Amino acid sequence: MKYILEGHEMKHAAEEMLLHLLPTETLTRVETEQDGDICISALTEQDGCLCAAARVTIGGETHTRSIPVLTEGLDELSRKRAVSTAVKTSIYDAVVPFLEEPPVWGSLTGVRPAKLARGLVERGKTRGEAAEILRSSFHVSPERTALTIRAAATAMELDQEIGPDDISLYVGIPFCPSRCYYCSFVSSTTAQSGALIEPYLETLCGEIRETAALVRQAGKRVQSIYIGGGTPTTLSAEQLERLTAALADSFDLSALREYTVEAGRPDTITPEKLRVLKNAGVGRVSINPQSMEDSVLAAIGRKHAAADVLRAFDEARQAGFREINMDVIAGLTGDTPETFAHTIDTLIGLAPENITVHTLAIKRGADLTDKAAAAAQHETVSRMLDYAYHALPQAGYGPYYLYRQKFMAGGYENVGWCRPGTECFYNVTMMEELQTILSLGAGGVSKRVDRDTGWIERANNPKYPLEYIRAADRLANGKKKLLFSKK
Repeated sequence: MKYILEGHEMKHAAEEMLLHLLPTETLTRVETEQDGDICISALTEQDGCLCAAARVTIGGETHTRSIPVLTEGLDELSRKRAVSTAVKTSIYDAVVPFLEEPPVWGSLTGVRPAKLARGLVERGKTRGEAAEILRSSFHVSPERTALTIRAAATAMELDQEIGPDDISLYVGIPFCPSRCYYCSFVSSTTAQSGALIEPYLETLCGEIRETAALVRQAGKRVQSIYIGGGTPTTLSAEQLERLTAALADSFDLSALREYTVEAGRPDTITPEKLRVLKNAGVGRVSINPQSMEDSVLAAIGRKHAAADVLRAFDEARQAGFREINMDVIAGLTGDTPETFAHTIDTLIGLAPENITVHTLAIKRGADLTDKAAAAAQHETVSRMLDYAYHALPQAGYGPYYLYRQKFMAGGYENVGWCRPGTECFYNVTMMEELQTILSLGAGGVSKRVDRDTGWIERANNPKYPLEYIRAADRLANGKKKLLFSKK
């Protein structure tokens, strides 16, 4: 589809909405109107009043919509947001008549719906009023509105438990035994990069020591640690012991409320590794089957069977872990609503404290065929999510955090469900950007969050393991700027 911008340069806003509604389209900006499918987004001003309008032609049929922009009394940032929202909403209103049904998330784009709802409440709206705005202004379905308000409420509750000097740590281990076909994370298989694990761990322990010194100097307090990946339990038991010892020896962990390790791939989990983690003070582990169907696991590139998940879960319980996270993905190759329901039922039978239901998101830079395949999953994924969202509350689980990604199958979301009182603190604070998080390891993105203004500053580590190892002498620089630069 071609598109034209008139009177504004909000290219990102226009493209974001068009791809949200028409995910299989390839967008091309043009300067003059042409034949064929086209969207013209215009911003005009008359008598001091702004108006965003969109005219969309698809298959020879045209729909036009316009939205007034209310900017009186707004500061510059708020004014820009209001204009962007109006531009996107006018495009939404003009495109929706072409669709068989509107998306469940309406005109709402972006990855953090609960952050929007939380902002409305913090600015004086009741939860009911915030829900009405989501439904009426953003056209979010009642079901997704309820999920959003619930997640926002959890974030606001946990936000009260974060002090001005509290931070969290993320430690990245970018190695896996094999690469899943859908993965877009920075990770390397042990067959490809196994020789890098030892120098990587050595570099990481050095970054831990340097970062801990900065944290002490800045007077910060570590509230949670999350070791993710990749698959951290790709490391041997001895390597895990060295890593956790480096964290304990370097940081003051006396105020630690949560310590999580992704032991995601059951084929990397052993009783010895679990004992090492438990002895190090880790209280929560993730065991992520993604599916409990062996044919689906084989299709996505996993090297384990469903029986290995059951074995690993039992070993984690025997090792003393009382908080276990488990992830599943709706929309995987070869999965059906019936086999997905079996996966959900099996996990509920195990009774982990957290079950996160992801929706398959295709890789960044995916081609048109992959985008079309994801869009075609709409009905299948809808049935999968409907089952999960019915079965989990019936089993005593409630939603506590959610987020969205681009090109998710059917345009849906990822939702974390938990038993009462077992919310994963790090998941909420990270996704809702409630506190400063320092990220260690390759691909880590540290964020300093100004809790008074919400302003966020970032510092990136080198993306790939070899680059990271070679940059050992520079790794502390970004964090030093975040912790000590003036706001």
